[in-house]
Amino acid sequence: MRDVSRRGMIGLGAGAAAGLGLAACGTSARKDPVGHPGGSPTAGSPSPGAPKRTARPIGDGSTAYTGAQPHQPAQPEPLEPGQTPPQFVVFSWDGAGEVGTGLFDRFLRLAQENDAHMTFFLSGLYLLPESKKRLYDPPNNPRGASDIGYLNDDHVRATLKLVRRAWLEGHEIGTHFNGHFCAGSGSVANWTPRQWRSEIEQAKSFVTEWRTNTGWTDLPALPFDYDKELIGSRTPCLLGQDNLLPTARELGWRYDASSPGGVQRWPRKKQGVWDLPLQAIPFPGHRFEVLSMDYNILANQSIATTRAPSYNYPGWRTQAANSYIAGFKRAYETNRAPFFVGNHFEDWNGGIYMDAVEKAFEHIAHEKSKGADVRIVSFRQFVDWLDVQRPEVLARLQSMDVAEQPAGGWNAYLRGQAA
Repeated sequence: MRDVSRRGMIGLGAGAAAGLGLAACGTSARKDPVGHPGGSPTAGSPSPGAPKRTARPIGDGSTAYTGAQPHQPAQPEPLEPGQTPPQFVVFSWDGAGEVGTGLFDRFLRLAQENDAHMTFFLSGLYLLPESKKRLYDPPNNPRGASDIGYLNDDHVRATLKLVRRAWLEGHEIGTHFNGHFCAGSGSVANWTPRQWRSEIEQAKSFVTEWRTNTGWTDLPALPFDYDKELIGSRTPCLLGQDNLLPTARELGWRYDASSPGGVQRWPRKKQGVWDLPLQAIPFPGHRFEVLSMDYNILANQSIATTRAPSYNYPGWRTQAANSYIAGFKRAYETNRAPFFVGNHFEDWNGGIYMDAVEKAFEHIAHEKSKGADVRIVSFRQFVDWLDVQRPEVLARLQSMDVAEQPAGGWNAYLRGQAA
C-alpha cells in the first residue's frame, strides 16, 4: 500500500485550506483582479474553409444550439477480446476564468498543437458582473457572498470569448459551481442535496443568461445548449460529493470529479455516477505521494505561501513536472488506469506549476506522437469510452491494483485466461 501522508493530501479539507489562507480547489482570480483580458479578439472564429455553423438561439440568446460539437474523436468502440486498453489522460481546469494572465489561451494553444482535449470546470460567477452579485443566493451564506473574487467586466468578456473558443475547439465545459465556500458553517461540505440543486441552477443561469445580466449585445452567443453540455463537475476543495451525487444523478449527470483521496485505479460508479477522483501519484524526493493537482504540490513545497523565495523555483518546478510524469509512466507501464490532472489558471510561486504541467503535457504528447496509444481527452470523452465497454472487461480492469501488471499480459488477462 502506498504511503499518502497527511501532508501529501493537504488542501482537501476546509481546515487545511483555511490554515493556508488558500482555496484548495479554487481559481487564481483575485478579489480585485487587474490586467487586461487575454485571448485573441477573434477567438472561436471558424477556420478558413470551415462550414458555417447556423446558430439557433436559446432563451435570451446567451447560448445557442449550433449542432454537434466539432473536433470530437471517432465514436468509441468496445475493446476487442484481449486488446490492450488505451492510456487515457485528462487535464482539467478549475474555475476557468481569464484574469489577465493569458493562461487560458496558453493551454488552449498547447492542446490545439497536440490534437488534445481538456475539461474546463467553469465557475458560474465568472460570467456574472460584480454589479449584479446580489443575483447570487448561495446556500448557508449571505446573498452575493463569494470566497472567490468576482471578475471585472473586461475579464468577464475575455472569459466568454475563451469559453466559446474552447467548446468550438472540442473541449468540455463542466462546472465548478459558484462561490467556492470551503470553510465554516457555509461550507459546501454541509450542503444538502436540495441546496446543491439550487447552486447548480444558479451556476447554469449565470451561463445561460449572461446577456441579460450584462446587457452586452456585441459578443456572440456561447455555441452550446448548456443543459445538454453539462454532464459533470468538480466541487470546491473536493468537498460535499456525497450530498451532491443524488442531485447529479437526478439531473442526468454522468460523472463527478470531486472525490478526494483517489488512487491510480480504473474508476467505478458511485451512486450511479462515474467517480473520477484526483489521484495520489509519486512525489520525487519523498516517501509519501501527492494528489495530482497544482495546489497540493504547492502545499507540500511552500507550505503556507504562494510567494516563496524565488531561489526555490527551479527545483520545485522540476519536482512538480516529474511528479506528473511519474504518475503517467506508472499507469502507462502497468495497469493503464486513466491519469487525471487538476489545475488552476494561477501564477503561484512565479508560475512554476503552469510550467510544470506544460512540461508534463508535452512529455505525454511526445509519447503519443511516437505511436503509443495515449489519448489526451476530456472527462466527457473518457466516460463516452467507458460507457461502451463490456461489463466483464471493465470488471477485469477495475480489479487491478495501483501499478499492477496484467497477469500473463494484456491479451491473456482481458480474455480471462490468466490464473
